[in-house]
This record gives sequence, C-alpha cells and structure tokens, in this order.
Amino acid sequence: MTTPIGPRFSFGPFTVAPHERLVTRDGVAVPLGAKAFDALIALMSRPNEVVSKWDLMALVWPGITVEEANLRFHIAALRKALGDGKDGARYITTLSGRGYCFVAPISQVELPALRRTSPRMELPPVKLPNRLQRMVGRDEEIAAISDKLLNSRFVTIAGPGGVGKTAVAVAIAHDLLETFSDAAHFVDLAALSDPDLVITSILLMLGLPAETDDALPALLAHVRDKRMLLILDNCEHVIAAAAPLASEIFHAAPDVHILATSREALRVEGEQVYRLAPLAVPPDGSGLTVAAAQTYPALQLFLERAMAGGAQIALDDANAAIIARICRKLDGMALAIELAAGRVEAYGLEQTAALLDERLNLLWQGQRTAPPRQKTLQATLDWSYGLLSDIERLVLRRLAVFVGHFTMDAALEVVPDERADRSHLFGAIDSLVAKSMVAPRPIGAMMRYRLLDTTRAYLLEIAPDDAALAARHASYYRRWLEQAGRTWAATPNADERAIHFSALHNVRAALDWCFGAGGDARTGIALAAAAAPIFLAMSLLTECRRWSERALLAIAPSSRGSAEEMHIQAALGLTLMFTRGGSEAARMALSRSLAIAEARGDAPNQLQLLGRMHIFHERMGRFDTALGYAQQSLAVARALGDPGSIALAHSLLGVSLHLAGEHRDALEMAEAAWQAPGTERISTINGFDHRNRAGITLARELWLQGRPADALQLAQQTVADAAEMEHPITLCIALIWAVSISLWGGDLDGAEESIDQFIAHAESRSMGPYLVVGRGVKGELAIRRGDAAHGVETIRACLRELHEAGYELLTTTFNIALVQGLLALGQIEQSARLIDDAIRLVEQSGDHLYMPELLRIKGRVLLSRPEPDAEQAEAHFMQSLDLSRRQGATAWALRAAIDLAGLFAGRGQRDEAKRWLQSALEGFAEGSDTADIRAASVLLATL
Repeated sequence: MTTPIGPRFSFGPFTVAPHERLVTRDGVAVPLGAKAFDALIALMSRPNEVVSKWDLMALVWPGITVEEANLRFHIAALRKALGDGKDGARYITTLSGRGYCFVAPISQVELPALRRTSPRMELPPVKLPNRLQRMVGRDEEIAAISDKLLNSRFVTIAGPGGVGKTAVAVAIAHDLLETFSDAAHFVDLAALSDPDLVITSILLMLGLPAETDDALPALLAHVRDKRMLLILDNCEHVIAAAAPLASEIFHAAPDVHILATSREALRVEGEQVYRLAPLAVPPDGSGLTVAAAQTYPALQLFLERAMAGGAQIALDDANAAIIARICRKLDGMALAIELAAGRVEAYGLEQTAALLDERLNLLWQGQRTAPPRQKTLQATLDWSYGLLSDIERLVLRRLAVFVGHFTMDAALEVVPDERADRSHLFGAIDSLVAKSMVAPRPIGAMMRYRLLDTTRAYLLEIAPDDAALAARHASYYRRWLEQAGRTWAATPNADERAIHFSALHNVRAALDWCFGAGGDARTGIALAAAAAPIFLAMSLLTECRRWSERALLAIAPSSRGSAEEMHIQAALGLTLMFTRGGSEAARMALSRSLAIAEARGDAPNQLQLLGRMHIFHERMGRFDTALGYAQQSLAVARALGDPGSIALAHSLLGVSLHLAGEHRDALEMAEAAWQAPGTERISTINGFDHRNRAGITLARELWLQGRPADALQLAQQTVADAAEMEHPITLCIALIWAVSISLWGGDLDGAEESIDQFIAHAESRSMGPYLVVGRGVKGELAIRRGDAAHGVETIRACLRELHEAGYELLTTTFNIALVQGLLALGQIEQSARLIDDAIRLVEQSGDHLYMPELLRIKGRVLLSRPEPDAEQAEAHFMQSLDLSRRQGATAWALRAAIDLAGLFAGRGQRDEAKRWLQSALEGFAEGSDTADIRAASVLLATL
C-alpha cells in the first residue's frame, strides 16, 4: 500500500513522519512502541527546551494518571532504538529532578511516498495474565528490572515463594508491551511436572507445532530474527531444563529478551539476577505514627487488601502499630500479608494479630483465582519444600531451631550429627540460600543467616521435637556468651550492639527451652548468668530481672555460692533497683552477690559489686554508707593495680565526695577518672558507663567552682557521648545531672528539653523511679515559671512515690524546690517547717552538697515571715557563705552574697553590700555568665 505524503523531520540519520507514526533510519523503519513514539514527538516539538516529566506524561498519556516508572520505560526504549549515546550520538538528555530535553538539530524535509508492506502476523496475539490493578511498593523494582532487561536482555527475578515475583514480572511485561510491538509471551511453568515439557510449553505459546523430532532447532530458527519479550514463570522445579533452554534462546536470538522468575538463579551465561526483597516494614520500636506508617509498602498492601475484603479500619496510631507488628511477623511477604489481611473482616484487627502471635496460620485461604501453590501459605511452602533434596530438608528442619539470625559458626556447632556431618552442611546452606529458603544478611563484619518466620513456623509443624538439637543450641549460646562476655567490659558500640541483638532472640529461645518441660535447667542457669551482662549493657532491665529470678529458683542447694549465682544475684539486684527502687529484695540480692565474691576471693567481681552497693545506697539517700563503699572500692582497685579498676574507683569516689560537698577532692577524683589514659570507657557489669558518670560529675563541679562555660561544654559532651552509645541507663544518668546544671544556670528551656529526653528513655525501659524523678523536675520548672500551685502539688506527689520506692537521691533537691514554691504561695510556716526538716535530713545522711543552699534559703524564709528576723537571716546567709567557701563552692557563695548584699542594701549599708558582691564575683572564670552573675551585676549597678 502507499502511504500519504506529509511533513517530515530529520535529525542525524533519522527521519520522522508524525502523522504516519513512522521513524526510519536511512530509509529502514525503526521498530518503536506507540508511547515511545509519542514521547519522541513531544520532545521534538520543544527542541532544546527542558520538558518536565509531569508535562511529558500529560502529553503521552492525556487524561490518564500513570506512574513515573512508565515514562522511564518508554524513554529507555526510545533511546535504545535511536542508539542514543553510542558512537558519540546524543539526542535526548536527562536533567536530574527536572525532566528531559531533545538536543539534536532538527530540519524539515519532504520525501517521496514510502512504499510499506503490511507486516506478516508470524506470532499469535499476545496473551499475558492480567496485571494487578495497583502494584503496591514495587515501582522502583519494576523500573530497575525493566532497565536491566532492556540493556542486558536476560533477567531472572529470584526470591522466596510469596514475595511477588510473578506479579512484578507481569507488570513489567505490560509496561514494555509497546516497546516490543505487542510481542510478549508468558509461559507458566508451574503446572509442569516433567522438565521435558518446558520446550513444548514454549512452542505451544508461540503457536508452533509441539510434536517434532527436533524441537530445539525449530524453536531457535523461529525466534532467531524476532523481537519479543519471553517470560518464563516459575522455573525452580524444572530448572534443569529451563536454564539451558533460556541460555540457548538468549545466544541464538539477539532481539529476544528473556524475563524469568525462580526461587533460585538459573546460573547460566548472560543471566542477570535481581533478588526481589520483601516489602518494606517499619522497624520494631515505639513511636510509629499514622503518617509514618503509610509510607511503608507492607502496611499499604495490608490496608488495601483488608478493606477490599470488607474490613472497616479506622487508622490511628494504635492501629498502625498493630498492622506494623503483623507485617513484621510476616516478614513483609506479599502473599502472607494478603492472606492475613483477608482475615480482618472476620476476626478484627487485634484478634488477627493475636492469632498470628499465637501461631502463624498456614492454612488461611487466599483468592479463589490464585494458582494452587498460592492459595495458602501451606501450599506455597509445600511447593518450595518439595523441591529440596533429602539432605537439604534435614538441614533446613534443623535450622528452624534458630530464632532470627545465626552465623555459620553457630550452624556448624548445632546442626551436625551422625545423620548430617559438617561436610554436608556448607553445601546444603549454600543451596538453601540460592533457593531463597534461607536469607543471608551481613551484620557487622560477618555474614548471618535467617529463616523467614513463615518458613520457620512451617518447619516446626512438620518436624518433631528434637531435645538433642535444642540442647546443642542452648550449649552453643552459653559458650558464645561466656566467650563474648569478656569483651563486654565496655558498653558496646553500635556495630557490637547489632551483633548482640542478633543473638538475643536465640538466647531467649534457649532459655525458654532450658527452663521448660524437658529442658536442661543447669544449662539454663549458666546461660542466664552469661546473658546478664548483655541484657544490662542494652538496658533490657525487665527481661534481665525475669530470667534472673527464674534461674535462682532453679539453683540446687549444692550449687549455692557458685560464680553463676554471684552473677545472677548481682543482675537481679541491679534490675530491681532501677525498675522498683531501693527495695529490700534488691539490697539482699546485691549483698548476697558481694558476699559470694568475697568468699571466692574474686577481686574483679568484688570491685564491680562494691560499685553496685555504692549506687544502691546513694539512691537510698545513705550517702555516708555509699562513701564507705567507694573507699573500699579504691582499696580493692589498688590491689588489682590496673588503670581501669583504679579509674572506676576514682569515679565512685568522685561522685560520693561531690554529694558530700567535698568539692576540691571531688574535682580531683572526677578529673582522674575522666582523663585516665587508655580507659575511654570505664564500665562495670552495672550496665552503664562510669567514665560518663565521672564526666557529668566533673561538669557539675566545674559549675559549682566558678567555671560555668566549661561545665556546660562538658555536660553537653557527656550527654552526646551517652546518646551515641544508645544506652538508656547511661543516657538517663547523664541527662538528669545535666538538667541540674541548666537549672542552676537559669536555662529553663534547656532543662525542659533534657528532662523530656530523660522521661522518654526512662519510659522505654520501664525505669519507674526515673519516671517519677522526671515528673518532679517538671514540677520544679513549673515553680520557676510562676505556676507555683501546680509545681508544689506535683513535687509533693512525686516525693511520696519516691519515698515509697526508697529512692532518696534527689530528696533534698526537691525539698529546696518545694520550699521555694511554698514561699511563692505565701505558705511561710509550712516552708519554715520543711526547711528545718531538710537541714536535719542532710545532717543525718551526709548529703552536704546542698547544705549552703539550705542555710541560705532558711535565711530567706526568716525574712519572709510577717515579723522578719533580719538578724537570724543575716546569720544564716553568713553561715552559707562561710560553708560555701570552705567547701570550694564558688557558685553557692555568690548566691549567699547576693542575699546578704540585698539585706545590707536595705539597711543602707551600700559599701558593705558592694564589697561582698565584688568579692564573690572574683571567684568566677573570666567571661562567665549565669542567671546568678547577671543578678549580682544588676544589684551592683544599683549600689
């Protein structure tokens, strides 16, 4: 037939006839899909001009909303057809984030009519499965695989059953249909049981005779000069036939593109493997919001499928967290998520989650139109399991003993026995990884492996209980913890913490078995003792307490006084202290542990336990007793002689001397611990960093001794260091002491920011006393900001709770705030009684840090009475000033001097007032700036 003549345009060797929808190169038609042609015309209509991707999509798909991936596919196909970028040819450029631009010179030409012949229909009409109406969370994968397919011609999408390989392949085929001029053919190999039928299936799909003596040459001859897309779906069970056949087609037919799906790579020349990962799920942890949840594809898929099934879900933060938990349980596997979502209409969201927590239901039914192998998880896993060899099945069943990630070393110690020796294990795991039954993942410097939860649940149902396997698993992790525990003297960094977390799931599973029916309690006791340091290092306090209590119940009388009991009692005492306060149970556990260490002559553990006793009595408000334990620790540390032990003792002594008001000695001890060479971290099995504690103590001392700028800088550094450790106990200690520096300096906003962080971290680890402390500081802030009534009520409630918990470390601090609140409310007599009680308490407990402040505030109370007692007030101000100077507390001395100067100024003794103020200010470092210094400066100006 003869085509009409119309305007034509040329660039390079190409001629474009727009209304004929024809592109030729040197007179030969260039095969180009319809949308690729439309994109070319749209770009040529605006030469040397950037066309945004949105404008281009509107021109190519007018009135239709499409994914950006579609545009990328057709631009890639257009470039490939034009040879853009080859031999220096440049036609279309991409401007990242802006769009595309046609850059070749264009000229208009008139050509004689072109004689074209109708193409022969050598291939049957395309038959592709219907694509999903909406593909959730796979745009990037579809784009990446499509680009790889167009460039390399042969791609295998590999991944476990139910991850969505077929759905992605079908979507790609539909998107590229026009690129291949509708020559796309889908061959479903899932129903084949005989590998010899693979070539027959392809022949039938292509409309060729299936009965032939030499099928392969006939197939290759037919496709040799064809441009087409051939999809080979579900190759895994006929891979021995599918792999070489795909390779033959790839090499014989240079214009045939092959897209295969399989649970393992075909492993032939020319193949590019794309491993399809499960859908992204939110990480485990609190704080997931609806807005954040809706960005995760797994949650999007769950919601869409649940609502399509008739469920009514009012999505809020609580429901988002439930759905996130479900999706994590199902490892982001698309099929498993769809099956679970289909149950929501019948069971509701919470009950569906509960059912999954109790047991993964492998028999939940999916869509009626799904292939038989995907109607249930059971069917999908049966399909995969049936493709394994006997040794692969045995190894896979035994690997189900591991929960979460495991190392090859762990597998070598746990899996082998007389039925499967080590020589079989490497090959079996390698094959299971290749077949997507075991997922590899590097954590730190070592490769780790895991079974998906759905696979593990399936294996635990078909595999009988194996006590010998469970015993080997528990023994391995006991040995691993004992060996690794030697490196945990310091709080682990982020990489080390990731390694420890990856092992925790297996430790928990081993503990469950050890203390369960038919388990080995003796191994469990040793395992609990070995696990305690990691639980403490990661602030898993409630869990550590639970396993410690369980292990102590299992210890036989003959094993009392063992090293295991010592470690378990120590862990129990510390966790009780942080979660329940200064209980008698905590004291007894710590005392018992210390007694065992002393009886065994175990000086290193004795030092660590003296540190715990120091902390316990300090929190109980028994400051003199805590100082005694700190002094004992120094004697033990000197006997041990190593720098880390001595630095630890210096840290303990620095804290005690600071709280006792011995500021010069406290500064010396804290500096020695903070600057000790070679001890970047000084930690005990207390589970927190004592060097950080020395640093924050040093910061407080610097503030008290007139160096507020240095104090603030060091406080910020210690908080940042603690945050970097990602260790809640260490961070809480740094924050609560840093809060005091902000409050002392008058920075209320900084104090509030720090206390909010403190509360969040305390809440994340169920540290009850710390939560009460946080509310108390909020009350003090309220008083400082003028809301005395609310502040007083809050602090009173918090003090009651802290007294009940035996937590008295901050009693004096809160009493001072409470007195100031009562003064603000005009409740003078109550404030007078409280200040007298607070002074007596300090005299009894040894908490002399705040004695100068108490004496000063007593003077202010005396001046606030209806009949002010100026003489007694002056005496208390003078006592406060004198004690501050003797202790070395320059900051307290300034406060006393301000009150004293105010009293003198009121009497007309201006020179005397000025002298006291100037003398007090001389003790500060040059350039110092605090609320007290500013107040003193204002008062001086009036004098």
